[in-house]
Amino acid sequence: MRKLYYMGLESYEARYTLQLTEWNRRVFNQHNLDVVYVPGLTLDNSQKIVVGQVLDAHGRSYFGMSQLMNLVRLMQQGEVTNEDVIYFEDMFQPGIESLPYILNQVPESLRPRIFVRCLAQSIDPDDFVHVWGMAKWMGLYEKMVCEMVRDSGGAVLATNEEMVMHMRVAGWDVPIYNISGLAFGKAEVLERIGGAENIRPFQDRPRRVGFAARFDQEKQPDFFMDLIEMYSQLTTEPCEFAIYSGGELRSNNPEYVARARRMEAEGKIKIYDNLKKDEYYALVNDTRVLFNCALQDWVSNTVSEADTLGCNVLYPAYRSFPETFANDPNRLYVPWSIDDAYHKMQNLLREPHHNMGLISDWNNGTVDRIIDIIQGRGEQWNRAGNRYRDHVAHEKYQVVKIQ
Repeated sequence: MRKLYYMGLESYEARYTLQLTEWNRRVFNQHNLDVVYVPGLTLDNSQKIVVGQVLDAHGRSYFGMSQLMNLVRLMQQGEVTNEDVIYFEDMFQPGIESLPYILNQVPESLRPRIFVRCLAQSIDPDDFVHVWGMAKWMGLYEKMVCEMVRDSGGAVLATNEEMVMHMRVAGWDVPIYNISGLAFGKAEVLERIGGAENIRPFQDRPRRVGFAARFDQEKQPDFFMDLIEMYSQLTTEPCEFAIYSGGELRSNNPEYVARARRMEAEGKIKIYDNLKKDEYYALVNDTRVLFNCALQDWVSNTVSEADTLGCNVLYPAYRSFPETFANDPNRLYVPWSIDDAYHKMQNLLREPHHNMGLISDWNNGTVDRIIDIIQGRGEQWNRAGNRYRDHVAHEKYQVVKIQ
């Protein structure tokens, strides 16, 4: 590979995209890659999601199309060659249909390989595209992208084995690789609290359980609130249940927010909203357990952040999480058993888990795995053929199952 053209995502204060390019940049530099960070334009400097859930509907479209314009200019000038790679951080890139239109008409010497990372898409029955009725046209869009990527000699990158399965069942005719994680920069996160020496000792932390997922339907915030109600009925031992939100607490189902506000008024929940990233990290660094109950959360950056900052994590043994946790039974609860979640939460409130730090260590190597795949050194992650499910039960890294 001569050059890597990196098509990053726009920055949002409330989302991991605030740090995503920097996390990648540090690893690219360690590998001495020649990288062109293709810029895009933003509608404003607010870094806020106003319309939509995952990324802002207008902002994503404007940034993506302006970024493609800059890439097309480089292609027109002959800067991009068949020795190069274009890497898209998100499979959904407004304006991407211009690439096959161009590549089918230029000499082979000007046709780069293309790799795209899939974050969810219509293959996920709980993705927001199904909530908003986008699934039909999005599925057709995905087939176009797969055809372009396949013809270029590139691949689609899945974040875990379960996502691979969803792609294969959907009939995606394209090379698929499992990168087994999300891009993450452990050192950068630690820098935001002043270094590892500032990780607060577990026993000095208040008995606090945090919830950091979006408050949308696919994250099941009702399950978390049911767990809080159960706790208040079964024990009088003090515990703060907290909701962490990078913006104002909002949802694609307003009933969730209304219930949370009622419980806040009753003293059962504390809502921390409009958090800056460093404020969020300071809270996680003072939390004992981060809880998750998402139907749709392919790996999740929140688990790596909490695991980095000395906070126990409790997630459902569902979809990507057994792979993310290397089948660690103490921090995975039976979906959707509120009793199992309750008892494991109580255990994790008492002491730090002996495998703390291993999840974030593994995700810290995700960009390295992506680079290996792009450079032809990652064939162990290729999920071609009819035996791709053989990999599901095997841990990707070692944990201590019983202390």
